[in-house]
Amino acid sequence: MESKRHPKQEDRLYKELKSHLGKEVLIITESDQLNLFGQTFRPIFCGKLIDVYRGHIELFPVIIKMVNAPFFEFPTPLCVPLEKVSQFTLDFDCDRQFPLT
Repeated sequence: MESKRHPKQEDRLYKELKSHLGKEVLIITESDQLNLFGQTFRPIFCGKLIDVYRGHIELFPVIIKMVNAPFFEFPTPLCVPLEKVSQFTLDFDCDRQFPLT
């Protein structure tokens, strides 16, 4: 799938994210909902940015914000394609509580 962003925007995003390695970030992806272990949830992830590549980012540890388990820690690193990121917030405290409904 081809990226929707202009190459200069991708470079700027790459550099911005790379400068925040080791910090926590909140990521929301384009999907309306995802399914994991039989649980349907909104695609809201929070975790430490451990690596940034030209096409994706890697988070670990990562918390999946689900209504019935708002602090579910995913057991492995999670890679998110940059083209699927709809919103993100840098330097976000993953222990912060906020409504998911």
